[in-house]
Amino acid sequence: MIEIPLIDEFLNYLKFERHFSSHTAKCYAADLAQFCAFLSGGPAGAQAAAAASRSGYAAGRALVASGGPGAGHAATALVDASVQLKLRDADTETIKTFLSFLGTQNYSKSTIARKLATLRSFYKFCLRRNCVKTHPLATIKTPKQEKRLPKFLELDDITKLLATPDDGSMLGARDRAMLEVLFSTGVRVSELVDLNFSDVDFAGQVIRVRGKGKKQRTTPIGATAIAAIQRYLEHRRCDPRAPRFNQEALFVNKHGQRLSTRSVRRKLDKYLAQCGLDPSISPHTLRHSFATHMLANGADLRSVQELLGHQSLSTTQIYTHLTTPRLKAAYDEAHPRA
Repeated sequence: MIEIPLIDEFLNYLKFERHFSSHTAKCYAADLAQFCAFLSGGPAGAQAAAAASRSGYAAGRALVASGGPGAGHAATALVDASVQLKLRDADTETIKTFLSFLGTQNYSKSTIARKLATLRSFYKFCLRRNCVKTHPLATIKTPKQEKRLPKFLELDDITKLLATPDDGSMLGARDRAMLEVLFSTGVRVSELVDLNFSDVDFAGQVIRVRGKGKKQRTTPIGATAIAAIQRYLEHRRCDPRAPRFNQEALFVNKHGQRLSTRSVRRKLDKYLAQCGLDPSISPHTLRHSFATHMLANGADLRSVQELLGHQSLSTTQIYTHLTTPRLKAAYDEAHPRA
C-alpha cells in the first residue's frame, strides 16, 4: 500500500511537536483523508471516503485496501501515488470547490469550519517546509458560525446530581468523587481521567492538570470534592484487589485500570436517569456550569480563563452572555439611578 508521506509527516508533527491529543490528531487525519479522496475522485470520491475518513487517515486507508463500502473512488484518493502531487498543486479554486462540495453534504457550519482549519494548518506546515510555494487558503475566510450558548445547570440541579451516587461502595464513592471534581474544578473529562494520585495536593487543596497540548496548570479544588476523593480512596484501599490496581491512576474502573472518558459519560447518563435530569447533559455541561457560576458570583474573566485552561480570552467570553441577565438584575437592584 502506498502511503502519503506529506500527510504522515504532518500527523507526526501534530503528535510529537505540537503535542495534540490522539483524538484531535484523528480528526485532522479524517479531514485530510476526505480531502485526498476529493482531489482524486472528485465529489463522488469524497462522498465515498467520508465514512472511512471518520475513523482517521490510517483506518480509512485500511478500509479502502480491504475493498470496503464505497472503496471504488476512495481507493484512488487514498492509495494512488499521484495524490501527493495533487496535494502540493492544490490552489485556491480547488479549496473553494471542495468547500462547495461540503456545503452540499448537510455538514454543520462548525464542521465545515473545522475541516477548513485542518487544511489551513496542513498547508501552513507545508509552506514552512517549502513543500508548496503559496498557501491556497490565504484568501479564504472561515464561514461565519452560529453562536450557540453553552448549556449549564442551576445550583439545585447540580446539588441533586452530585448527591445521587451512593458512596457506600468503592464504585459509588468513585462516581461521586468524579462528579464533585468536575464541578469543583471545571476540568475537561479527558483531564479528569488523566489525573494521578501525585496530582492531588490534599493539604493545599489544589490539583495539577494536564490540559490540551500537554500544557500543565494548577487549579484549586473545593473542600467538598477533596472529602469525596478521600472517601473514595478509603474504599479503594480496603478492596482486596487493590494491590493489582493501577497504582498511578486516581480514578480506576472495576478492573483497576484507568477509567476512560466514555466510561465517565456512561456513569453520568446513569445518574441523570436516576435523578430525573435532562439526559442530554454531558460531562462538559459541568464544566460550563462551573464557569457560569464562577462568573455569576463575582469571579473575573481572566481568572476563569486560567482555571479553564483556555488559551484565548475570547473562548471564555461566551459565558458572559449567560450571566448578563443576572448582572443586569444586580445592577437594577443596586444602582441608585437604575
